Order: sequence, then C-alpha cells, then structure tokens
Amino acid sequence: MKRPSFLFKIEPTAIPTFTWGDAIVLLGITGAVWYGVRLAFHAPAIIEGPHISLSPSALPWYAGYSIARMTAAYALSMIFTIIYGYSMVRNRHARKLLLPLLDILQSIPILSFLPVVVLSLSSVLPTKIAAEVASIVLLFTSQAWNLTFAWYQALTTIPSELAEASSIYNFNGWLRFRVLHLPFAAIGLLWNSIMSWAGGWFFLMAAEIFTVGQRDFRLPGLGAYLHEAASVGDVHSIIWGLLVLVFVIVALDQFVWRPLLAWSERFKLEMVESETPRTSWFYDAWLASRLLNWLSESIWGPVAGRIDALIMKVFPAKPGVSRDKESQPWFFIAFCILAAVPLAYGVYQAGQMLLAVSLSQWKGIGLGIGASFLRVFTALLIALAWTLPLGVAIGTNPRLATLLQPVVQVAASIPATALFPVILLFMLDVPGGLSLIAVFLMLLGTQWYLLFNIIAGASAIPQDLKFTATLLQLGTWSKWRVLILPALFPYIITGAIAAGGGAWNASIVAEYVEFAGKTIFTTGIGSTIARATAAGDYPLLLASTLVMIITVVMINRLVWRRLYNIARERYRME
Repeated sequence: MKRPSFLFKIEPTAIPTFTWGDAIVLLGITGAVWYGVRLAFHAPAIIEGPHISLSPSALPWYAGYSIARMTAAYALSMIFTIIYGYSMVRNRHARKLLLPLLDILQSIPILSFLPVVVLSLSSVLPTKIAAEVASIVLLFTSQAWNLTFAWYQALTTIPSELAEASSIYNFNGWLRFRVLHLPFAAIGLLWNSIMSWAGGWFFLMAAEIFTVGQRDFRLPGLGAYLHEAASVGDVHSIIWGLLVLVFVIVALDQFVWRPLLAWSERFKLEMVESETPRTSWFYDAWLASRLLNWLSESIWGPVAGRIDALIMKVFPAKPGVSRDKESQPWFFIAFCILAAVPLAYGVYQAGQMLLAVSLSQWKGIGLGIGASFLRVFTALLIALAWTLPLGVAIGTNPRLATLLQPVVQVAASIPATALFPVILLFMLDVPGGLSLIAVFLMLLGTQWYLLFNIIAGASAIPQDLKFTATLLQLGTWSKWRVLILPALFPYIITGAIAAGGGAWNASIVAEYVEFAGKTIFTTGIGSTIARATAAGDYPLLLASTLVMIITVVMINRLVWRRLYNIARERYRME
C-alpha cells in the first residue's frame, strides 16, 4: 500500500558536510579549555568541605538545596535554549558556527571538565560560591542541549501555512514567539524538560560531591547525602535518601509536570479532539478554582494584554515583511573578530600542551575511543529496542500514561551513581566484568533521552490522522510504516543525538570506578579521561577529551545530522 501523500511533506534532502564552522568551533573550545587549565593552577591548595549529616531530619533542608540548584540550572537552560535556537534559525552566518557548536557542546564529557571549571572558579571566587556556581554549570550542561535541539526542531518544522498566517496578521517577534513558536514547541519542550530534570538528578551527585586531592568542594544536598551514606555503608540512610528523592520526583510530577502536560493538549495540531485527553487532578482543581479564575480574568488577562500592546508599540512589525527573515550578520562578524586573537593564543598554548603527550598515550587513546564507541553503539541499540514500543504505548494511551508516567519519571530521575555500588556488588563477577557493567551504566544514562522524546512524538500525532489510518483499514505494520514511524522520526533523531552525547558522557563514570577502597577500570576513552583527571595529567586530559569530541562530532555530522535533515525536510506534518 502506498503511503497517503497528505500525511507528510516530501522534499529533496540536503546532506550536510563538514564546514569551516566545525574547525573554528573545535579550535575555539580548545583555546577556552587551555585558559581554564591555566586558571586552575592558581586554585587554593587545601580547601575544607562541609560536614554532611546523615540524620533524617537534615533531608528536608538537603532536598531544598538540591531543588534550588536544579531550578536555577533549568531556568538558565530555558533562557539559553530560546536565545540559541532563534540565533540558529534567523542568521545563516551564525548557524554555520552555532549548529556545530551545539553538536560539540552536547558531546563534551562534562565530568571531565568539572575539575577545570571548579578549580578555575575557585581561583577568582570564594570557595563556597565557586562550588555553587560550578554545580549549577554542571547541571545546566546536563539539561540544556536536548531542550535546545527540541526547540530548534520545532522552529524548523513549523507548518508553512502557520508561518504564512502569522505574516498575514502582521505579528511582530514577540507575538510570533508567544502565539506560534512556543505553543508549537510546547509538547516537545515539556517532555524534554522532564528529561532534563531526570538528567539533572543523574549528575546531581557528581555536582555535590566533587573533591580534588585536599580540595573539598562538596555541597549539602541529596546527592551528597546519598554518596556519604553509600561511602559508609549506611543502608538505612540510603533508603531514607532514596525515599525523599522519590517523594520529590512524585511531587514534581503531580504538581508541575502532569498539569503542564494536560495544559499542553490544547496545542496539538489536530482537527479532531482526542477521545482520551491527558488529565491532571491538580490542573482540574486549578481550573475549577473561582479565586484563580478571577485573578486570571481581572489581573493576569489585562496585564498580559497591556504587555502585548506595549511590545507591539515599541517593536512594531513591518507590513509585508516576515519577521522570520534572517537577521544581519554584522554583529556576529564583529564578535568573531574581537574573539579571534585571544582564542588563537589559547589554541597555540593548547597545541604546546598536546606536544607533551607521548606516542604510547596516543595509542592508548585510539584503542580507548574504539572500545567506548562499541559500548555506546550497543547501549543505543538496546535503548531504542525497548523505548520505541513503550514510548508509543505511553504517548498514545493517556490511561496507560497515567499509570506508567510517574514510574518512568522516578526510574529516570534516580541518580544511577547512587546505585553503582549495588550494581558493582552483583555484577562485578559476571563474565565480561566491568566492560559489561559499563554498557549497562551507559544505558542508564542514555535510554531516557530516547524514551521521553518518543513519548513526546507519539503524544503529538494528531487525532484526525489516527482516524484516517483507521478509515483506511491499515494493519498494525502498515500503520507503523505509514504514520507512527514517520511521525516519530524527528523525535527519535533528536533523542538519539542527546542520548549519544549522554552515553559518551556516562563513559567517564562507567569505565572507571572506585569501589571498596579499590580503583577498577576498563579500556575506554572515558577511563582514560577519568585516570588523567585523578592523576592531574592535564595534557592527557586535554588530548583524550579532544579526541572524544572530534569522534562524536564526526558521528553527528556523518550520521545524525544527515538523518536530522531528512526528518526536517521529508517528515514534517502539514
């Protein structure tokens, strides 16, 4: 049976290639890393950390600290996402640098750069402030990239008739953002926000327990509490910590994410309303509240209208001119010229540092990158095999989603680093040893990116297309081939890009672990980076990190970016 032509737009696909932007970005990051390393040399030699209490009465305070850090990082991530996404869409000159930069940023092993970030900040800021800022930066890097990819995907796949309608009604940039762009991206952004928080919990422990030699940068929080409990083998404290973490996650699900998902149902592109829309008891109670309705009608509504009118007056749209037209490149060119000289100096100094890496170390890096690539590929295949059917089931069946969504969020949000000792205890003697454990731990840091993006894609399939598929009497396989897989394709690619970066990042903690007073590691680039960090071997750290970045960028350019272009140009519903 032929695919119905009305389901998806089909256009020629542009295949991306390596550009001068990739080279400039890689050189720029290399120079920036060298500056961070130089600052790290001036960090205090001895820093005393805080006392982490294992009393259950301290858990509410620790939970508050962790939530505050996560919230600050999430707010920073959303601001970055909106600005960065618009910059890529509206300026083709900037896009040549910003798109490869985003590829590289999401592939950078953030745990390998945590020592450089913390030590460099501690050389210019008070220790406690430096530790707090570094923790928020680490959490930001675990939350921002998948949000940015989802936002960029939405901006580049908006149906042309909606964009033309906004031009006909003479919307300025603010109204386009509030009325068109944000509503169209709402479902994808919400599911990726859930994923970002889950990723943030994963790295929360690393952000709150960081130490380098005699420098203790630990921070009070749930991550530090769980790590301290695991270090001393206090099972009761581990249980208390996990219970509080689960309570926080379930509370966020019931009072934040589930109401927002129910609210986002209004933004689905469909001609027929879903028979079983998502519901939320808290959202229903909010709508039924007379006080809140009065506040909305009497205060928020008029205030929002005046804000819109003021912005329209200050920044009027030009009649007959689309505000989606690309902006002028002059500011971007001027910025590049000003940044060129210091970055060139940093690149030169980084090159001098790389000359200190011996030939045997380069051989070890090459062997490690190959071993880690096989583990990452295996983890992605396993993740896709189970997240695709489950994600479609949750995304298309609100009743099933009501039961499974909290379970999935809890499972995704429990930091796997807290479970490492238990996993090692049971799996270390399994044939394959740490190599098999590393794949499993990478899977824990990878699978949720795919699952939440697939759920978002399945949730966004219009109900009228589902009815059309039923009227055409499509069988199960035909429905998957004609409707479900094409509709999910952009979301699968977006999730796979973020999942791939997450797997490479997880290799840092999966291939090198400290357990029962022993250091255990296996061959891999993550192991090389972790050992270089522990030994303070900055040349080896720089070399192995750059090799990992270049490898991931090549994969993104040769595989994921091509598939992303196909998703953008062939499988957009309009």
